[in-house]
Amino acid sequence: MATMKKSMHREHMKKAEHHMAQAHKWISKAIEHPGALHREMGVPEGKKIPTKKLEAAARKPGVEGRRARLAETLRTFKK
Repeated sequence: MATMKKSMHREHMKKAEHHMAQAHKWISKAIEHPGALHREMGVPEGKKIPTKKLEAAARKPGVEGRRARLAETLRTFKK
């Protein structure tokens, strides 16, 4: 019985590791057009987008809103 639990645990861990490897790739796939949000919002690419402007854009529908919501999410990540 104990060996069955260990093998199930190993299998679960392999799946978890695979999932984590895939999770790291979603960001690179989500950023297909670097700088597009800056251009849409009229902010030069070297400057940070102001928080208030980003929050307003995140409430918009469509691609611009989706990009703004992703930017808000990525802003919270620690380096």
